[in-house]
Amino acid sequence: MNANGRSFERLVSEAEAAPILGWDFSWLEGRATEERPSWGYSRLAASRLATVSSALDIDTGGGELVAEIMSLPRIMVATESWPANLIVARKRLEPLGVRVVETGTEPTLPFDSRSFDLVLNRHGLKGRSESAQAQQWWAEVVRVLRPTGSFLSQQVGGKTMKELHDAFRGSSSAERRRWGPAMARAVMESAGLEIVDLREEFPRTEFFDVGAIVYYLRLVVWIIPDFNVHRYRSALRRLHEYIQENGSFVAHAHRFLVDARPRTSTV
Repeated sequence: MNANGRSFERLVSEAEAAPILGWDFSWLEGRATEERPSWGYSRLAASRLATVSSALDIDTGGGELVAEIMSLPRIMVATESWPANLIVARKRLEPLGVRVVETGTEPTLPFDSRSFDLVLNRHGLKGRSESAQAQQWWAEVVRVLRPTGSFLSQQVGGKTMKELHDAFRGSSSAERRRWGPAMARAVMESAGLEIVDLREEFPRTEFFDVGAIVYYLRLVVWIIPDFNVHRYRSALRRLHEYIQENGSFVAHAHRFLVDARPRTSTV
């Protein structure tokens, strides 16, 4: 028993039944902790948004980041491709005057060229390789930026939650681990971005019960893409026993900050 005396079965069933609404981690309060990168992406984004007249937030999730920012530009647009998040984002952002646009999986952005002074992207999934499709995606980001505009992104690196991934599926493949600052610089520069700042950190995440792990994997679906409780019950039980014995399970996120601008910029 742990988590206030609740059994493995109860912890797992509670987490499996908990609603997933947008990009909301509040269910994990008191059950998991997550360090934040030292650069403070939300603060940086807010500072940039206060100085521009038009901005785009790619893969906005449930719109949580944009909704927290007090001073938004006159033209503020967000995109989202996941239908469940799209509903949440529109409900949250449209009353604030933010236009929320549905996108698909293709590497395109449905906007005119040179539309935005600033493009933001926190934890987006597109472009995370050296493929031709990734090149096209980053070229799209350059296309919609004005020549004096900027791109600010906090990316999820390929080593993120390696300990958690390996607990379910064994050692991570080398290909999965490759997405990081070096590959990002190469593919983004090839697409026409000039990197102004590039930083990398591995923040610590600590889970205090197996239910927190279940909820986290349901919310952050790319860690174990085929995750469900039935398929991974044995692994979950092993993690439950580990937490009972050690008090928590520790994993590390992989984050890197990209601050860039179109190569033609004269700023």
